[in-house]
Amino acid sequence: MEEKERIIIPDENGDEHLFEVLFTFDVEENGHSYMTVVPADQADSEDEVEVYAFRYEEEDNEERDYKLFPIESDKEWEIVEEMLNTFSEEEEEADE
Repeated sequence: MEEKERIIIPDENGDEHLFEVLFTFDVEENGHSYMTVVPADQADSEDEVEVYAFRYEEEDNEERDYKLFPIESDKEWEIVEEMLNTFSEEEEEADE
């Protein structure tokens, strides 16, 4: 089984939460990179899980840190939703 990348994201109170990266992708049109994540404790759940998406930039250091940004425009959300739908379809096909 493939080891998924995990990242820690602090919330607005400074509490750290562990997330599993579903996938990342780059959009040539706007030059941005995007990441979709799920809470690590729900990653293997058969039930519906909440997926979070961020625009990100990789930090220039050995730690492979990410700087995350909220997705604010409707255009960006449309791109992310399209990629999530494609990912979901591919996962369903792989399970068959």
